[in-house]
Amino acid sequence: MEHLSYKRKITIMIAIIAAMFFSAINQTIVGTALPRIIAKLGGMDYYTWVITIYLLTSTIATVLVGKLSDIYGRKPFILTGIVLFMIGALMAGTSADIFQLITYRGIQGLGAGIIMATAFTAVGDLFAPRERGKWSGIMMSVFGFASVVGPALGGYIVDHLEWHWVFWIFLPLGIVAFIMILTMFPKVERKPAESIDYFGSLFLTLTIVPMLLAFSWAGTKYAWGSPQIVGLFACTLAALVIFLWIESRVNSPVLPLSLFKNGIVTISNVIGFIMNAGMMGALMYTPFFVQGVMGISPTYSGYVTMPMSIGMVVTSSISGQLITKTGKYKRIAIIGLAIMVIGMTIMHYMNTISVTVLSMVVFGFGLGLGMPVFSLTVQNAVSPKDLGVATASSQLFRSLGGTIGIAVMGTVMSTGMTNKLQEILASGRGVDLSKLDPKVAEKLAAFHNPQMLLDQPKLAQIQAALPPELQTVFSQMIDSLREALSYSLANVFLAGAALLVVALVLTFFLKEIPLRTGSGGQGPKPQEAAETDREPAPRLRGKQPANG
Repeated sequence: MEHLSYKRKITIMIAIIAAMFFSAINQTIVGTALPRIIAKLGGMDYYTWVITIYLLTSTIATVLVGKLSDIYGRKPFILTGIVLFMIGALMAGTSADIFQLITYRGIQGLGAGIIMATAFTAVGDLFAPRERGKWSGIMMSVFGFASVVGPALGGYIVDHLEWHWVFWIFLPLGIVAFIMILTMFPKVERKPAESIDYFGSLFLTLTIVPMLLAFSWAGTKYAWGSPQIVGLFACTLAALVIFLWIESRVNSPVLPLSLFKNGIVTISNVIGFIMNAGMMGALMYTPFFVQGVMGISPTYSGYVTMPMSIGMVVTSSISGQLITKTGKYKRIAIIGLAIMVIGMTIMHYMNTISVTVLSMVVFGFGLGLGMPVFSLTVQNAVSPKDLGVATASSQLFRSLGGTIGIAVMGTVMSTGMTNKLQEILASGRGVDLSKLDPKVAEKLAAFHNPQMLLDQPKLAQIQAALPPELQTVFSQMIDSLREALSYSLANVFLAGAALLVVALVLTFFLKEIPLRTGSGGQGPKPQEAAETDREPAPRLRGKQPANG
């Protein structure tokens, strides 16, 4: 679609941004509200599953749609993604228990994965790599804006309205996005002589699902060395071997192995994996600190995390403009990741709201600089015919990193809490229920749960209803829970910072090739555009293309 007029490209981008914003705002509005929703529905033990299932289904959808959209075009898939997302959101608002919420969030994840895969690939269809930097920055700004509006709105809704509206309030926007894509997005004919890799798709799914289940359950539901976890990893390995065998033999693989012979693609995807593991794994638990440890309501919790999103909006726009102007990206990525490390390290030392806000600002600045780069490097390093599947591979590795990161960080948090509570009890500062009257102990045992910290109004109501002789004991229990939660979250943020350091070091090994400027003006005819793009395009300082 690079041959289209600039005015038509802008029109298409407006439609794409509308679809992306619909998906992004529905995700960010849930983040701050989720602790309160879990407190209402019950099922604290399954908290990570509400997030994990979304990332799991979006990951699978992303990689499968990448290749299919190369064959059939982006339009039918982005429309399907919007419909699935709307159905999932509508049903999530009707959830009667945690298991229904998990199921419906899975449907939402399918829709989100399809929307994101096709949206980012469509930018590659529309613009030459040199121009993609600017648009990648704009798209990151859309996420940033959604992150500014969403958390505060989600907190307000659960504080003042029924939580169901968290999922329903933006459904009309989905209808608008659907109509805009339907009317503005051009239809692309199916490419001839392209087969669909059904078996590869099946075994890729069978590789991803047990792997993510193993990481989600290990250390929480089952021990790392338990038969269940070992069995899941064994299934993952077996499916992976079969998948690699299939991909090396089919004519049109769902995830071409030849992509990973390109050093730029490989190292960019590894960096994206590690970066998202550290970032998502830590940031998903930030509401626990703000609401559970500091006792801030969901509404004000959104205001505390808002500076991160504002910082991301500002720097993502700046980085996109710089990349488009200079054609360079490596230095920006290094600076961005270094700032992210500093921000995450500050999170480790959070003990007041002011320090929390400072960490959010610093991390947001780094995120806006570093995050847009690595999809751009992948798109710039492959030929146009592989644009969809290459972009999908980038999204796949990021999603896998985020999902695994959340699961592992959840293990870090629960293990840290258990150890700290035992330490507090051994030191004599905690409440030993075994030494209390059995009837009193039985009444208090129900409250010795970190989930209590996430619903402040209910906590105050329970404490007010207790008899005077239990007030001191109850307060001591809550203080112990807060101390244990704070300690465990500090470990989570430290682990996230360590992973970001690894990503930063790897960025120094990323080979930088100047971004192609593509054809100017109106561009060649559609059938000539792909051929033109396969020719050595003009590059800065006369350098030649490199495959890493």
